[in-house]
Amino acid sequence: MTSHPYEFELPRTLIDDFHRDGAICVRQLFTPEEVELLQLGIERNLASPSERAKVASREDDPGWFFEDFCNWREFDEYRRFIFESRVGSVAAQLMGGGSARLYHDHLLVKEPNTRQRTPWHQDQPYYNVEGRQNCSMWMPVDPVARDATLEFVAGSHLGPWLMPRTFLDNQARWFPEGTLADLPDIEADRARWPILGWALEPGDAVFFHMLTLHASGGVGGERRRRAYSLRFLGDDMVHAPRPWKTSPEFPGLADELPAGAPMEHRLFPQLWPRE
Repeated sequence: MTSHPYEFELPRTLIDDFHRDGAICVRQLFTPEEVELLQLGIERNLASPSERAKVASREDDPGWFFEDFCNWREFDEYRRFIFESRVGSVAAQLMGGGSARLYHDHLLVKEPNTRQRTPWHQDQPYYNVEGRQNCSMWMPVDPVARDATLEFVAGSHLGPWLMPRTFLDNQARWFPEGTLADLPDIEADRARWPILGWALEPGDAVFFHMLTLHASGGVGGERRRRAYSLRFLGDDMVHAPRPWKTSPEFPGLADELPAGAPMEHRLFPQLWPRE
C-alpha cells in the first residue's frame, strides 16, 4: 500500500530503464475515469484553442495535426488530472526522487488520415531551461498503433544537444546555425539505431527525458490520435532565458526570474511532494 492517494511506487527496473534508455512505458498508470476526464478537457480545448495553438500539418495533408500549449489554468479537466492523479509522484521518482514541478502541458491531436510525421528531435533545446533532472509524459486517450506511436532512440539523452529546427521547413529559429550539431538522418538507416516504441492503450503513458531523440508517424484513416503531454522539472533545473522566442514562450518571465534561478514561480507549481 502507498502512504498517499496520489503516490505510485514505480518498479526499480523501470527507473533504471529510464536512466539507461531515456524512455519508458508505464502500462495502465491512469484509471478509465482519468482518461475520460482528459478526453473531456481535450474536446473543450479543441473547441476553444488558445492564441498559442497551431496547425502542424501542411495544407495538402488529408488529415489535420493540431497542437496547443500551456492551458492547464484554463480547463478544469486538465488541472484535475495534473493535481489529482499520480503523475507527479511518478515524475519525481524518474527525476531522482526529489521534487517534481510542472513545466507546461501540451496537447497533440492527429486526426484520421494525417500524413504529417513528427520528425526526430529533442525537446530541451526548444525550451528556456537547463539541467538534467527533467522528464516528459505523453499519454494517449485513444488506442495508438505501433506505427503511429512515439519512438525514441535509446540512450540519446546522454549525448549532446542537437540543433532544434522548425518541423515543416527545417529552419534554425532557435540556436544560431552552426552552434549545435545537426541531427543524424535516423530514417535513412533505422537499423543502425536502438529505436524504442510501444503500441499504447488509453491509461498507458510513456515518460522520456527532454534530451531523448523522439519522433512519430502519421495516423491511418480509422482512428484519431489524441494525446496529452506534460513536462516536469526536477531539483537541478534552472531558468535559461534565451534571446529568441522559445517554444512555448513565457512572456515576461525573464523580468521575474533571473538566469540560473530555480524554477520557483507560480507558472510552475510543485506537484511532488504534496503539501
